Amino acid sequence: MLAAAAKFDRIWCLGDLVGYGPDPNECVDVIRSLDHATVAGNHDWVAAGRRSAAGFNPNAAFAAAWTAAQLLPETQKFLRALPETVVESDFTLVHGSPRAPTEEYLFRASEARANFPHFATPHCLVGHTHVPSAFIAATSKSSRDVIGVTLSPEEPLPLDGKVRMIINPGSVGQPRDYNPEAAFGIYDSDNREFQLHRIAYDFTITQQKMREANLPQPLIERLAFGV
Repeated sequence: MLAAAAKFDRIWCLGDLVGYGPDPNECVDVIRSLDHATVAGNHDWVAAGRRSAAGFNPNAAFAAAWTAAQLLPETQKFLRALPETVVESDFTLVHGSPRAPTEEYLFRASEARANFPHFATPHCLVGHTHVPSAFIAATSKSSRDVIGVTLSPEEPLPLDGKVRMIINPGSVGQPRDYNPEAAFGIYDSDNREFQLHRIAYDFTITQQKMREANLPQPLIERLAFGV
């Protein structure tokens, strides 16, 4: 992903650096080596011991416990200290939603509609669902009319600041839109547009590492299908 992104000024990481994959310390090390703004994901805080795994399905809970056992002290400290919300320029960064930053999933326009009053910037970036999408308010002054759109690498999303949006760039590590390619976005601050990117990677390498770690088989298999 970093190679495909080429030149960039800053990384905005929307949480869940760890929790499912086989290299939790290495993933955190990569983020810490860059100029970044990173918010907490629910898996980050569970793995770091700041929150319990209550509500996790059995596979996610097993993976979180395995991850917790792998974390180096400095990695755990970094994850525990991650903030729920970061504001940078015209963007509010959260993992789940503005009103419940590490908990709420935004799948539908009705869920997004209720969240527009909970952030003040023109745009909000979220993750959590792992699905590239955007929720667009009809006007800059009202959040009553909100539409949901699926993001595509072929169609940049204009961000002039006049129309409020909640944007999800998908997931690098575990996409869930039936496309196994890694998903990430680039904000062009000169042209003021957001561009979704998809990039193929050899997920079989990750799958083999997961097998060697005895992580749950469904988590291994889903990487091939993007679910």
